[in-house]
Amino acid sequence: MLIMKRTWLLFTQTVTVLLAAYFVVATLKPQWLDRKPRLSSVVPVLEAPAQSAAELDATGVHSFRKAAQVASAAVVSISTSKAPQRHPNQSDPWFRFFFGEQANSQPQSGLGSGVVVSPAGYLLTNNHVVEGADDIEVMFNDGSVVKATVIGTDPETDLAVLKVPRDGLQAITLGDSDALQVGDPVLAVGNPFGVGKTVTSGIVSALGRSQLGINTFENFIQTDAAINPGNSGGALVDLAGNLVGINTAIYSRSGGSMGIGFAIPTSTARAVMESIVQDGKVTRGWIGVEPRELSPELAETFGLKQASGVIITGVLQNGPAAQAGLRPGDLILKVDGHAVSTVPELLSRVAALKPGEQAALLVQRQQTETTLTVVPGRRNPVTPRQ
Repeated sequence: MLIMKRTWLLFTQTVTVLLAAYFVVATLKPQWLDRKPRLSSVVPVLEAPAQSAAELDATGVHSFRKAAQVASAAVVSISTSKAPQRHPNQSDPWFRFFFGEQANSQPQSGLGSGVVVSPAGYLLTNNHVVEGADDIEVMFNDGSVVKATVIGTDPETDLAVLKVPRDGLQAITLGDSDALQVGDPVLAVGNPFGVGKTVTSGIVSALGRSQLGINTFENFIQTDAAINPGNSGGALVDLAGNLVGINTAIYSRSGGSMGIGFAIPTSTARAVMESIVQDGKVTRGWIGVEPRELSPELAETFGLKQASGVIITGVLQNGPAAQAGLRPGDLILKVDGHAVSTVPELLSRVAALKPGEQAALLVQRQQTETTLTVVPGRRNPVTPRQ
């Protein structure tokens, strides 16, 4: 029995020594073992994941073909026309006597793009693509053209929902625009200059762009994917072909792409579309305040030590905010649990409130925080206050 224990002890010690020698040789002299050292064992590196978002084609080159194919199947071309405008006094005989027959202006036409978002025939596009149009035609990938009707529009976000009399359409998958990060690759799909379906690639250049003077509610995705006239209403997609934005505007001195394009996030487009389909319009909240972003001068004037926020400089008499107890000089920190630090953020959060339903405002008054309960009213699009 003693001999067996000694034999086992000797065996385990021998194995331990051999394994230690093996690891020393493998680390310091791997060529002795005919092994190639891994780069990660020499210098710290970030290794690419086993599967990339972009596919590898037959030549081993990254390709965006799958995303382009998926998105292109759901992107359509939109053409609009507007009847010639007659002079309002054209039917007046005295007007014709003095000024003669006034020639009618030429019919106006426009081109844009749209995205099929439902197999039942619902499409998303920009309001400015179809605004004032008397006739709207949608061209699909197979070359067929059908008339479209406007279900509803929202000029404050520049979105419109169309309906075509077709079922079983190839619809795009709505992606999560809130998950986008600066640097993420994206594709823009549309019909620039009427040349036909076109796909361009780029990255997300910035997020949350606002105060551009384009829309009332601005929370744009900025991208350097080429967007040109005619791309309006088209799709901005991720590398899975999922919709993350509706291409809307460009910054340009020449009329063409200069690498600065803007798209409305899917999160905004989805909310607008659902509201339009259900109610035929978009209903937004309103509380009746004059907001300004906090500056050092305003903070000193109202005795605030907060570094940032939205300060209220005016409250509409008998408005929802006044009835909730909000006063000039109050600093709004949160709306319904969501932090706000800029006027556009406050505008968006208040607009998202449902009229007639109570919501909480976290307010700082001098050095004390308090929660006020407000019952928002219904926002009129021309209302100057939030």
